[in-house]
Amino acid sequence: MPEPAALSDLPPLRDVVRRHGLAARRDLGQHFLLDANLTDRIARAARSPGEADLSRGTVIEVGPGPGGLTRSLLRAGARVLAIEVDGRALAALAELAVRAEGRLVTIEADALELNPQSAARKHGLPPPYRIVSNLPYNIGTPLLVRWLNDLADIERMVLMFQREVADRLTARPASKAYGRLSVLTQWLCEAVPLFGLPAAAFTPPPKVASAVVSLRPRAAPLAPADSACLERVTAAAFGQRRKMLRQSLKPLLAEPAKALLSLDIDPTARGETLTVVQFCAVARSVAAQGG
Repeated sequence: MPEPAALSDLPPLRDVVRRHGLAARRDLGQHFLLDANLTDRIARAARSPGEADLSRGTVIEVGPGPGGLTRSLLRAGARVLAIEVDGRALAALAELAVRAEGRLVTIEADALELNPQSAARKHGLPPPYRIVSNLPYNIGTPLLVRWLNDLADIERMVLMFQREVADRLTARPASKAYGRLSVLTQWLCEAVPLFGLPAAAFTPPPKVASAVVSLRPRAAPLAPADSACLERVTAAAFGQRRKMLRQSLKPLLAEPAKALLSLDIDPTARGETLTVVQFCAVARSVAAQGG
């Protein structure tokens, strides 16, 4: 797709950061990604198979900062809703909005306090929605948990986390990274690791590496389960990882060993070895006992 003329001669991002006084704030978890090759790669990863661009629906970006990823999304044809809590960045984003010819809407808000789909609809931005963001490290996990609780009209999420969190999202049973977040995420989404980024790619460089993950909401959860029961089961199973399930599930099941055997699950197994489907089966047993 040819780059729109209005976006072809944008000033260097480092100049934008300097001109608007956008030194990264530690309290906001800011680490700016200024390399256009990397932000373009993230934008390309947000396309669905067979798509030439991102013109279908709306892309929601949280924490755009000076607009590096925003530029790539716009160049890829996206209609973008940018949610930014840092008021210092609004002037820089307003300059970009002028070049975007109506395809960039920016709102000043805390993403933890709003529903992104509702915000998009309020501004007349159509579904389906894709959330594509370099998430601030300090709120990445809480944001994801909020979004998992309401996936309506979200077609895909392409998100950057610190590497440790990204590994947890895509971890498989019996691996060191496998835990509550792995189960709850994979129950609702197809989670695929895409690529990593070194700390040196960011300004300022964080102390940890980062990674980009694709999360595609499933048409239906991987297996039937009540979400509240599943959360309690995973909290109990992973609260003390070395405990056997017959011990860790005592607060939730009257006779844990008997219940587990009825599900063809070894009562002496540990939570980290169970698949998502098995966790759902345990959650159904808990619900059947009134848990």
